[in-house]
Amino acid sequence: MISIITAVHNGLSFNKIYLECLRKYTKSPYEVIIIDNASTDGSREYFQENGCKVIANDRNYSYPYCQNQGIREASGDYLFFLNNDLIVSPSWDERLIKAAQLHGVDIISAAGIENVGNRKETKKISRAWKRVKNPLKIFGFGRGNLLLMQRLMYGNWEKYCEKLFEKFGYNVIEGIVGNNVMMTRRALTIMGDWDERIQGADWDLFMRTKQRSMEKGDIKPCHIALGVYIHHYIRMTVKYAVKPTPFADIDKLIALSDKWTKEQMIEFHPDRATS
Repeated sequence: MISIITAVHNGLSFNKIYLECLRKYTKSPYEVIIIDNASTDGSREYFQENGCKVIANDRNYSYPYCQNQGIREASGDYLFFLNNDLIVSPSWDERLIKAAQLHGVDIISAAGIENVGNRKETKKISRAWKRVKNPLKIFGFGRGNLLLMQRLMYGNWEKYCEKLFEKFGYNVIEGIVGNNVMMTRRALTIMGDWDERIQGADWDLFMRTKQRSMEKGDIKPCHIALGVYIHHYIRMTVKYAVKPTPFADIDKLIALSDKWTKEQMIEFHPDRATS
């Protein structure tokens, strides 16, 4: 049993694609926990009508606050923290779990546009995505246009993902792709909740886990599974869809640099593993 935890604030077209792909490509028994932050476009009702467990917030809360809400509701052995503007790949969950098991890793992400394993290839695929999405943005963000972007980017999605898996298999590198993070129950026991002061809580999780691995050695750093790929529309829900309202807990948020020194960020950075 796995728990899939996702926070949303509007973005109905993204939400429909996201849930459709989860249903199509997820192999494990699963529950979908949606933290709805006062959506006004029918997103809350859509998830409720489609059998998801919905936490209905009356205001728009920050990323880590929502993740912790999801943790408290989750019953799965593995917890997957996913953005709502994703398209998962065939068998994505089983492959991530197996990669984690093979390498003794408790926190793992799938590769994606933000990181495919090395700087050169990451820049290449990032440029390709910009060439696809930028001309099409003028046509809006309906379901058809979003799927057209994906089709022009990858061609046959299933073949694209399978080709990557054939190339990389269950190989991993140190790092994190914040739009999708899997944690075992063991990781939650060791690392605790997400830090609700840090909006960039994914990078804070990487830093905390890296520090813990160096100081205590009871958990490995976060890793990325190179043979598992998840598409991310990358902040379109913020920049181009429904304009978000300010976070209800914005007053307690601090910058990553308020918690971690420059020296720590350099010391813990995974660049040496992805250059």
